Amino acid sequence: MQISANKQQKELKEHGSFNFPVLVSKEVLADYERGSFMWHWHPEIELTLITDGQISYQVNDRVYELKAGDGLFCNSNALHTGHMIDGKNCLYTSITFNPKIIYGFKGSVIYNDYVLPITENISLGSVVFKSSASWQQTILENMKNIENLYFNGQDTYEFRIQQLLSDIWLSLYNNTKSDIQNHTLRSGGKDIERLRQILSYMEEHYHEKITLDDISDSIGLCREECCRFFKKQMNQSLFDYLMYLRIEKSLPLLMENRLSITEIAESTGFGSSSYYARVFKEQMNCSPTQYKKK
Repeated sequence: MQISANKQQKELKEHGSFNFPVLVSKEVLADYERGSFMWHWHPEIELTLITDGQISYQVNDRVYELKAGDGLFCNSNALHTGHMIDGKNCLYTSITFNPKIIYGFKGSVIYNDYVLPITENISLGSVVFKSSASWQQTILENMKNIENLYFNGQDTYEFRIQQLLSDIWLSLYNNTKSDIQNHTLRSGGKDIERLRQILSYMEEHYHEKITLDDISDSIGLCREECCRFFKKQMNQSLFDYLMYLRIEKSLPLLMENRLSITEIAESTGFGSSSYYARVFKEQMNCSPTQYKKK
């Protein structure tokens, strides 16, 4: 399993419905190939509650190590990804919702004064919730209540979930006022957009013979600055990420079992089947043929 996204890394999955734009799902990190879900974004807000194990969770340029009992707020349109820590599994609950369930309609007082200041604040891409802070503990309890209501399906559960989401939002607003008011000091909007452009370019051209010059030219930076920027934002080099992406794209092709190893190598941007096999072995600890048999 892997996140389904378009070439701009926007997730394609529906998060709730028009009538009730909320989706609650119980996730298992080990269900994703290589124990990680790929970089993606969506316009909906995502609240994550860790129920067992640990996860390395990155939102934009910030990396968090979250353990059971911790929670995370991921803002609208923020890039995010998650990975296993030391190869150990993690269970978590994802609460994804369109904030219109809180503000009602664009132009309302709630929308202008309480929602936009958060969703339009690039520097507020994420907030971690720990039980050690009383206001965060209350949010964590509300997230658990939302999970129980959603899966039990009792009468009026939609209305009660809306109330809990509103409580969470008001608490978040009240406790991040200083960040909201000072966001112009470190907006970071240009950096996030630049990172999004790089990821989109590699997603669109990974199967081609692309060079560092191609990537740096696409965002208007010199080679050296492009490498430094990506390393700072992603904690890995452009080359390492490109190899990771190409291997990721090859896995469904191996499982389909329609193409030969050579054809798969060519269709995912590797110059030869031997080079593909070597990189695959380094990342997956088995050969492409062995993976096919599994």
